[in-house]
Amino acid sequence: MSWTAILALAAGTYALKAAGPLLLGGRELPGLVARVADLLPAALLAALVATQGLTADGDLTVDARAAGVAAALVVAWRRGSFLLIVAVAMAVTALVRALA
Repeated sequence: MSWTAILALAAGTYALKAAGPLLLGGRELPGLVARVADLLPAALLAALVATQGLTADGDLTVDARAAGVAAALVVAWRRGSFLLIVAVAMAVTALVRALA
């Protein structure tokens, strides 16, 4: 891949990221769009957790990571802190891997 292509792609990425604030700066988003935008971070985080914790090579798989995700969901449901959620997920994943 040439440096010209890399620089062109970088410039295009920067332009796309700058377009939103430049075009919409100072304007309020419509109510529906604002509500959807508020929900996007949680949906993206859930998608990342699902793809990283429950798939391998593009296929759905159930292994030690799935046990960690399930344990993390239980702690999150019980309103545990983020640090506790991560610690429990790590501990359960490590325990299942050690026992398997």
